[in-house]
This record gives sequence, C-alpha cells and structure tokens, in this order.
Amino acid sequence: MSAPLAILATGGTGGHMFPAEALARALLQRGWRVALITDRRGQAFSEKFPGVAVHSIPAGRLGAGLAQKAMGLVELALGTLAAGKLLRSLRPAVAIGFGGYPSLPTMLAATRQRIASLVHEQNALLGRANRLLAPRVSRIATSFPSVGGMREADAARAVCTGNPVRQEVAQHRASPYAAPSETLNLLVTGGSQGARILSTVIPEALASLPLELRARVKLAQQARPEDVERVREAHRASGIDAEVAPFFHDLPARLAAAHLVIARSGASTVAELCVMGRPAILVPYAAAADDHQSANARALSEAGAAWVMAEADFTPAALAARLAELMTAPDKLAAAAAAARSLGRPEAVERLADLVIDCAGANGAARERAA
Repeated sequence: MSAPLAILATGGTGGHMFPAEALARALLQRGWRVALITDRRGQAFSEKFPGVAVHSIPAGRLGAGLAQKAMGLVELALGTLAAGKLLRSLRPAVAIGFGGYPSLPTMLAATRQRIASLVHEQNALLGRANRLLAPRVSRIATSFPSVGGMREADAARAVCTGNPVRQEVAQHRASPYAAPSETLNLLVTGGSQGARILSTVIPEALASLPLELRARVKLAQQARPEDVERVREAHRASGIDAEVAPFFHDLPARLAAAHLVIARSGASTVAELCVMGRPAILVPYAAAADDHQSANARALSEAGAAWVMAEADFTPAALAARLAELMTAPDKLAAAAAAARSLGRPEAVERLADLVIDCAGANGAARERAA
C-alpha cells in the first residue's frame, strides 16, 4: 500500500512558499508523499521542494476593473477544472492551501471532491484567498492567536499552529539575547518590496545622531542593488561602521547577533523575529494587500515585542529619536526581546504537520462511516 499523499496549494511568493516548503519537509520525514500545485510563477521555487512532484495549473487574479475581474473568473474556472482532473488522478488524502490566488483552484476542487482540506494563514489578517476558502475547509491553521477578518463560525475551526520558519532560523533560538553595553548591532532588512524607504531614511537618521551614539553603531543593511553604493557612501560620510549589500546569505546568524532590527513586517519576518526573540522597529509596507503588514506589526507591538512606525511617520527625525531612546535604555530592548521570544513558535511546522495528519485521518474515518 502506497504512502498517503498530501497536496500543497500555494501562491508564488516567498511568504506563501516558505511554510509550504517546511511542511513538505516535515511530511516527507514522516513517510508521506507530497505534491505541490501552483502557477507558473510558483514553479520558480520547485528546487526548494526536493522529493516533491510539482504541478502547474492556470490561476486567475480578480483585478480591480470589470474586464480584469471577468478574465480572472474565467482563469479561475479553467484552473479549477484542471485541478479537479489532476486531483482525481492523484487521489490525495489531504489538501493544504497556503494562500495567494494560485491556491484557489486546487482548494476549491479539493473541497468539491470532499478531500480533507485546511488552509494555513501566515498573517494576523486573513488573506483574500483564505477568506474565500475558510467556510469550505475543515480546519484553519493560524500563525497568531487572534486573526482579523475571520467569521465567528470560522474561528471555531481555527487552530494556532504558528508560522513555520527556516531550519537555519530555528537553530538559533538557543542563542540568548544580550542587551548592548557599548556597541549596538543594528540589522536592517527590507524584504523584496518597498525597501527603498529604508535606504532613504536610515542613513539620514543615523547621521543626525550625536557623535557618541553614532560611534556605537555597527550596522548591517540590506538595500536594493541600485541603492547600495549611495547608502554606503552616506554611512561612510557620517562615520557609521556599516556593511551594505543587496542580500546577506548568513542572515539568520546576523539576526541572532542583532541587538535591534529595523524591518518590514511580513509574515516570515515577524515569525523569525519571534522565534529568535529579537526586538524590532517595524515599518509596515503600506501597499501590502489589505494592509496586512500593519496587523502583523500591531500584534507584536501590543505584546511589547516591537515598536511600529507607519511609513507616513517614518522620518529621519522620528527614527533618530527612537534610536537614541533605545540606545540609552538597553533594558527596554531586553524586555522587547523577551516579549518577542514568548510569541515564538519554533515547533510550528510539527504542529502543522500533526494537524494535517489528524485532518486526513478524521476525514477518512468519516468517509468510512458514510460508506
């Protein structure tokens, strides 16, 4: 008898793909077979899924205009038909959606075929795709204890598993946080979208700090390739000990060494901050769908784990004032680090895998009773 098969349906961005990748690895280790169903953009992540069959189907996005919505609905219908045919041939025991419009066709087809189904929500606000699917699935796995945009009936089927993080990040949870005494290790990471505001504001803010505080900063800052040299020169001119690069391959180690992080508040970022227990100044990406990054940031702020600065308030003067306050009050940084750590769920992927297997088992038992 072959091992049971789990279908992972996900959008084509890292925020959706990272937890899917972690779950795939956990299920494979438990002897399950795994297949990934996504769209063309998502296929770029196929190398992250060794041992996993990757399938591509059409997936439409419901745009703002009438014509875009109509086209999106047509593509969604075609994708659902294609997914239905694929699922009938694969015969999975369970289907898990990770959000994004490319997950919709597969998950709609799975629920129509009465396949055990659940969705995983990475953010503190239920995403649009998961909002459509929530009434149809058996379980809703969440990353935060409280998630906005969820109906009361859906909340009754929600289980807070946490958001799986990369193994390299989870391995650093054992690294204790030590509040800065002299040098402040400052890490700036902006993600792939909207990092330019960080590259503009942070050099000016650091340059305006008193000389004695500037001398204490050791900075590692990610910047877009086209901004790197400008940011380097600005830090050089103000005497900041800075390393600037488009990407740090050792980011988990740098995060572990950081006394303070300035970052966007995407789902993966906040999950990693909490698992490691590192304090942060969060600048939510204003253009994110439904402003979900603000919801993520508020969840950390309300727990005392971070300070939130909206883009409109993220000025050099305001940031400099915040940095000066924190650099002269290391006890505040230590308290925020402890609060972040209390929110961390390093076991998230195992909890999610348990939920997937339980969901598949419950559905199989229900089918047997109905037979």
